[in-house]
Amino acid sequence: MRPLIELIETDDPAWPEIQAAVAAAPYPVLVLAADSERADEELQRLQVTTRSWLGAVVHHTGGLVLDQGWLRVLGSGNDEHQLASRSQVNDNVAGGILVAQDVLGGHFAWTDTAGSKPTIQYFAPDTLRWEDCKLGYGEWLAAMIGGAMTSFYETLRWRGWAEEVAACRFDQAIDVLPPLWTREGKDLNTASRRPIPMSEAMSLMGVR
Repeated sequence: MRPLIELIETDDPAWPEIQAAVAAAPYPVLVLAADSERADEELQRLQVTTRSWLGAVVHHTGGLVLDQGWLRVLGSGNDEHQLASRSQVNDNVAGGILVAQDVLGGHFAWTDTAGSKPTIQYFAPDTLRWEDCKLGYGEWLAAMIGGAMTSFYETLRWRGWAEEVAACRFDQAIDVLPPLWTREGKDLNTASRRPIPMSEAMSLMGVR
């Protein structure tokens, strides 16, 4: 295991790039404060440098919250805003590294597929299947911050979603009945929706 000092990149850190992307985002991006001691511990567990976007997010933030809370990108955690850390979410999860959660219980994982370069995979709440985004972590996060969420989630949004999502805590997901993966649950405008703990949503979809 590499020591912390080797993981904190000082010559070419990724954090300024992320800050610039956040500043130019077309929708709100909330940068949650990180506790320095906890951030150090999370980075050392992860064993990636802050030259990478993944390492920079984990070490510099408690997490990133995009578009009214629809997408929660995991960092070192923030208790005040009730967002778990990357290691907490990955406890008892097999395969890949979960790096983000969305308000419908969908999950993004950084996964090594057949020895190739790791890519981001999305566990979709409407299909209960993993889908390869075919992007590395940095490319994926830059796209999501830059506006890709609008088209990515186009079929999963309903009238008045922004207000409903903004009222949902970051440790919660919105449960849809009938479930999104059923034929009856495809129309989110008529479905019943209620907030449930994110851990419960993960269990219902078989993520853990």
